[in-house]
Amino acid sequence: MKLLRLLTLALALAAAGLPALSARAAEPEVLNFGIISTESSQNLRTLWEPFLKRMEQETGLKIRAFFAPDYAGIVTGMQYGKVQLAWYGNKAAIEAVDRADGQIFAQTMDLAGIGGYYSHLIVNRDSPYNSVDDILKDAKNITFSNGDPNSTSGFVIPGYYVFAKNGVDPKDAFKRTLNANHETNALAVANKQVDVATNNSENLERLRATHPDKADLIKVIWTSPLIPGDPLVWRKDLPEETKEKISKFIFNFGVTGPHKAEDLKILADLGWGPFKAATNDHSIPIRQVELFKTRVKIEGDTKLGADEKKAKLAQVDEALAKLNARAEAIKKGS
Repeated sequence: MKLLRLLTLALALAAAGLPALSARAAEPEVLNFGIISTESSQNLRTLWEPFLKRMEQETGLKIRAFFAPDYAGIVTGMQYGKVQLAWYGNKAAIEAVDRADGQIFAQTMDLAGIGGYYSHLIVNRDSPYNSVDDILKDAKNITFSNGDPNSTSGFVIPGYYVFAKNGVDPKDAFKRTLNANHETNALAVANKQVDVATNNSENLERLRATHPDKADLIKVIWTSPLIPGDPLVWRKDLPEETKEKISKFIFNFGVTGPHKAEDLKILADLGWGPFKAATNDHSIPIRQVELFKTRVKIEGDTKLGADEKKAKLAQVDEALAKLNARAEAIKKGS
């Protein structure tokens, strides 16, 4: 369970608040800002360009948008120093923290100031399916479009709450299983190209603005518990001077300054309100879900011997206990 050890180690390092060792490094000439592929790059570029332009103006840094065809491409870009900071989903942020020298420093908030959003299962409004039970009972006749494997709301959350908790592997259960970004999934459902797909509340709200005719064709049949808002992550080895410039910009954006009204409009177009400070502890709920999902899979693995299964479960339980203890400490204000 090397992955579990890495997850626990990453959490312990984050909780300890160890300083970056390369704070004296020269300030980079260009900062590549990674943007996960929730929809087409062109649409994302249109949304993000005003924000990145303002970031250049306020920080004096050269900011360049960095796109990749999937979430993993942004993580890999950060791992190899091609991306210095990024907007991630929670699952991708865990990958960035654990293997790409990333550090969570901020989280997105919705327009109402709530630091979270919801995962959904969606079907066409004409669909006979109205619940998870309906979907699972008829899975062999259903085409299912899952999310990117590194998407929290499109893959991880429904993977646990809809499938793992019901002892179902979607790759085996459905007639056909695909993977796509949120926008593609929504349009595929609206156009009856797939029977059911994953999505989230933020993307469906955006769809009502960009494709209102298509949004009207979609029915939500399952909603998750609240998911922590998407984090912003920078590489730990960024110079402290650079981090200070970025922090000042991020946490003042839409809060103060002569462009406050314009900045709030830019954020609103992204579906957000002003940002909130965060740390690597932000990912604890998603790490817990990932470990719960791993535990369910181990328990149901008939190929494992009794001793091996017991040992693997003990490792998962140990990692979960550490996460749960940290979560409790946070609640108590530690």
